[in-house]
Amino acid sequence: MKKTAFLLNALLVFILISCSPVTSNKEIENEEGENIVETQSKHIRTFNPELPTIGLLMYDGVLQGEVIATSDVFAKPTVDGQHIFNVITIAETELPITTEEGVRIIPDYSFENCPDLTALFIPSAYDMYAQVHNENIIDFIRAKNEETEYTVSNCAGAQLIGASGIADGHKIVTWIGGGEQLQKDYPNLIVQDDSVVTFVEDGKFSSSNGNLASYISALNLLEKMTSADHREFVESYLYLDRLQNWE
Repeated sequence: MKKTAFLLNALLVFILISCSPVTSNKEIENEEGENIVETQSKHIRTFNPELPTIGLLMYDGVLQGEVIATSDVFAKPTVDGQHIFNVITIAETELPITTEEGVRIIPDYSFENCPDLTALFIPSAYDMYAQVHNENIIDFIRAKNEETEYTVSNCAGAQLIGASGIADGHKIVTWIGGGEQLQKDYPNLIVQDDSVVTFVEDGKFSSSNGNLASYISALNLLEKMTSADHREFVESYLYLDRLQNWE
């Protein structure tokens, strides 16, 4: 009964906050004393140092879907409308990065001014050569791993985990077809069979095949950090059930 009541309440809130357009046409007075329509978004959030912080690593050529998947999951509110995480993007500098898909994104923080992180998500690119050979990225991952409670890789982000050495002796999975090479390059990792394993967790480390499977790694960690009920609410908020049985 408790679960049924929770789901009914979640559905009601979901309908109210996600299916109705927000059309706030509040009039304000400008410096000339004229009434104008205020167009400033009310959804811009500031960093709250009291909340756990989820860091999303970025670099030129990053697959933007793997960044979006994590932000999609952790930026959603609770059933009563409370935001419970900071979700920030981080790159080597604060200059815009260009994703594989051609979208330019301005990072929230650079490696130098990045705040303390609770979790670091490491995405991938189609060509990881530049990232694996960038000592600044590798050093950043090593340093942040000292403070994070969780470190997550998606797809070929596992190569950065391997290059950093932070997960030696731990299970890891990468993109479908990439496991054999990953094991050769980083023999201290325990690479899982990516033809059958989509997601794996070992201690503070977790990893996925990437692409849409990045939602799995994000949702799994969300549940660990909150509850199964909150994960279920976020899944409903994202319409994930609509990705099944399309007929």
